[in-house]
Amino acid sequence: MSHGIDNGPALVEIDADTPELLKPVARALLWVNQAMVTLGMVALLVASCVLTYSVVSRYVMKASTDWQDEAAVFCLVGATFLCGAFVQSLRGHVGIEAIAGLLPGAVNRWRLAVVDLMCVLFCAFFAWKSWTLLHEAWVDGQTTSSSWAPPLWIPYGLMSLGMTLLSLQLLVQLTARLNGLIKKKQGVFA
Repeated sequence: MSHGIDNGPALVEIDADTPELLKPVARALLWVNQAMVTLGMVALLVASCVLTYSVVSRYVMKASTDWQDEAAVFCLVGATFLCGAFVQSLRGHVGIEAIAGLLPGAVNRWRLAVVDLMCVLFCAFFAWKSWTLLHEAWVDGQTTSSSWAPPLWIPYGLMSLGMTLLSLQLLVQLTARLNGLIKKKQGVFA
């Protein structure tokens, strides 16, 4: 990453270029994303405790560990998908900046807008597909193939909610970026 190590706290603010109409949505997303990060932290803690218990019970007590792996995976799926929108609000996802320094500023700003648009489209499709998987799992009563057999609507529900939040976060950021580009263009030609 080109910006180096960041040791400061993760502060999330509403982009100044966010259209007034979307500012309530952006504020709601700030609150929801913070709640999802809190849940994600709890899920990671639970997953680590479950996996630790699994190792101890399997090797020390010679007990069966059918449920532990799936419970940990469900926690990790939840943490991963539910925290995606928070990470995006920080613009913390991995980005390849190989050509950013080579492009003129105006071209790079448009490149970033196009990348945001492609991300919105991809994540919206992923969210839609996740909701269809959730519906199928719920209606058909699908479960995992293990002897514990938890219902598959749990991870699909977490995935659906997380991808919907990520899509909404990306959409708000895309509108802010486009609004900023329009303001810059109007400032140049005004």
